Order: sequence, then structure tokens, then C-alpha cells
Amino acid sequence: MKAPPDPSKVLVVGCGALVRELRDIAALNAGLHLEVECLPAILHNRPERIPDAVRRRVRAAKARGAYSTIIVGYMDCGTGGLLDRVCSEEGVERLPGAHCYELYAGAGAFAGLQDTEPGTFYLTDYLVRHFDRLVMDGLGISQHPELLEAYFGNYTRVVHLAQADDDRLARAAEQAAARLGLRCERILTGIVGLEGRIVELAAAGASEAA
Repeated sequence: MKAPPDPSKVLVVGCGALVRELRDIAALNAGLHLEVECLPAILHNRPERIPDAVRRRVRAAKARGAYSTIIVGYMDCGTGGLLDRVCSEEGVERLPGAHCYELYAGAGAFAGLQDTEPGTFYLTDYLVRHFDRLVMDGLGISQHPELLEAYFGNYTRVVHLAQADDDRLARAAEQAAARLGLRCERILTGIVGLEGRIVELAAAGASEAA
């Protein structure tokens, strides 16, 4: 007979682009007993594949029967509402908002950035670290440089939403922007917004399980 779920254990099925931050949040909030499993960040280049990938991972976690609460560590992320359908069908909650840029910056601040300069390409610390693999290689620009204009011809700047105050990452973001032919701006967001939402969802799940 399978043991009942441990009411103290919470699983976050997250995006690979959030893996470091989610693990930091788990360490900072040890009392919530958060465990983190992340899907490949490259899925963001094919967002239509995210909902099914999340469903498979959620169902696998349910089959193990080890968790009282499962949180989906994704925003909508370009799925056009399909991820919400999966979450509803599987009885789990996801992070609010359209994408991690909005969550990191705050909805109001992000809207202001977009209103000020719609042609903005956003980088997080994860995207800066893996710029070649996820952007240059992932979009095919490394093999076909002519695609650079097709993808980024209408952009005017890069905004690095920085989770860590790291000079090396700041320089790497500037270099990435230069490769795209764009100027670079940096905003230190930290992980407070993401942490707050994860803690809220975990606490709500624990309350329901109690």
C-alpha cells in the first residue's frame, strides 16, 4: 500500500531558466520543505511544448505520491492559455503573470518598460549565462547569421533584469547586447517577487492539506 503524501513536502515543477533562483528560494525557506524539479529551459523556444511537458512531470510526481502540494513554476510563457488548461485539469497552481520578466520586474514596472520602449529584448541572469546556447544557437543565428536581422531588426535595446548583483554578469549582458547590435540597460530585480509567489502558493497548499 502506498504511503499517504507527506503534508510537509512541496514540489515545484519549474522552468529550467529559474532553476538557480528556485533552489535559492528552497534553501532560504527550509521550513516549507520545497523540492525543485526543472524542465529544460530550451522549451521557451517551443512554448507549445511546455504544457504537455509540465503535465507529464506533474503526473509522474503524483504517481510517486510523495507530495501534498505541487506548484508549477512557470508563468503562461507564450502558451496562449494552454498551460492554464493543464493546471486546471491536473489540479495544480502556476505562478501568476505572462512571463518571468513581469514577475521579476513587477507587473507595473514591466508595463512601464514596455510602454517606454516596446522594442525591448529582455535577459535574465540565466539567459545571460546561457546566451549562446539559448539565443544564438537556439534561434539558429550561429549557423545562419542572416537571421539576426529577421529576429532582432525591430528591437532597440536589451534590458538585463538582474537577479544577482554580479559585475561579471553585467559585463556579459553588455557583450550579448552588442552582439545583437543593441544598447544595454540593467535593472537589479533580485528574486523577491518570485520568492513571494512561491511562498504564497506553498503556504496555501500546506493549509489545504492540513
